[in-house]
Amino acid sequence: MGAQEKSSNSNNPMQEKMSSHHGILGYSELVVLMRVKVYRLNDDGKWDDQGTGHVTVDYIERSEDLGLLVADEEDHETLLLHRISAEDIYRKQEDTIISWRDQEYSTELALSFQETTGCSYIWDHICSVQRNMHFSNLNNETFHSVNSDLRELPPVDLSTLPLILKTVVEGGIADQLRVTELILHDQDFFSKLMDLFRISEDLENIENLHIIFKIVRGIIMLNSTQIFEKIFGDELIIDIIGCLEYDPDAPHVRHRNFLKEHVVFKEAISIKDPIVLSKIHQTYRVGYLKDVILSRVLDDATLANLNSMIHSNNAVVVSLLKDDSTFIQDLFGKLKLPSTSAESKKNLVHFLHEFCTLSKSLQVVQQHRLFRDLVNEGIFDIIADVLQSEDKKLVLTG
Repeated sequence: MGAQEKSSNSNNPMQEKMSSHHGILGYSELVVLMRVKVYRLNDDGKWDDQGTGHVTVDYIERSEDLGLLVADEEDHETLLLHRISAEDIYRKQEDTIISWRDQEYSTELALSFQETTGCSYIWDHICSVQRNMHFSNLNNETFHSVNSDLRELPPVDLSTLPLILKTVVEGGIADQLRVTELILHDQDFFSKLMDLFRISEDLENIENLHIIFKIVRGIIMLNSTQIFEKIFGDELIIDIIGCLEYDPDAPHVRHRNFLKEHVVFKEAISIKDPIVLSKIHQTYRVGYLKDVILSRVLDDATLANLNSMIHSNNAVVVSLLKDDSTFIQDLFGKLKLPSTSAESKKNLVHFLHEFCTLSKSLQVVQQHRLFRDLVNEGIFDIIADVLQSEDKKLVLTG
């Protein structure tokens, strides 16, 4: 898309490795991913350090546009506010630097990340935002002229499966956009397709199952966030994964059996919020689909969109749990209770560790509030206790 990767100049001062910052709350590992230095190219052609802070991708105030926001790590003042552009202005260098020519500042700007993971995460976001801009423009400019002949999808029936496959996988970007629009407008499309899948599986009609696999794979490759929300919802996800078991070019792997029988959701602490539970299950299943089922075929754009969905889910889970005072109190109550078994305590500690790790999905201000609440609940007492454990893995988690 608009963003491109390039190697950087070896004399670039931005390449100096940022030193690890160990804050007084001891959560450096959590905030460090989004920690950046902001650089501005001065008139002498040298990079001026504008300060160190934490970067997020968020909506710009009083606007529907997305931008890069960097808040100073000390006083939380805004170091940088950049509206993401659809133009080809972004460069990724040496896995830790993103730079661009900024029209508003009339100069080159750059973010130097402390961690490659954080750089990749923001880079994926920029690419995703640009992709949506380009798709939106195509939608506005070319839909009616290019796709005037595609007014509706073929009826969903066993006899029309080859025609549905042809409609989904053939054509250019504008055709795919039209297909996406038609699929989203047909409320019964997926329920009918899954009915055909179950019928074909009952009849052991391998030819139909292979076609349905290609249709579902093709729909995923349309890379529509709205379609992802539908097919990865609680009602459809298991059948969708079932369809993807019938890859004609690969051995038959029973993914549904694995997910049902071997993946057990360890509920260290009772989670009552149905939205949280749904997001946790969805995140695992989308990750499994991305990393196992379709790992060979996903392109970078679809991969980035699925990763964005996972990050978004993590943010929702952490955001809802952090505001549930009863949940937080129950968690720490069980951790401090002498009668809690060693195994249960270990599961609770791992849960707390994952909870804190996922909090990097939150905005920096929200992270600080969460850590303040955890300190008030006595997280340092828990850490001190865990560090004295004879279980080396548990000590490492601590």
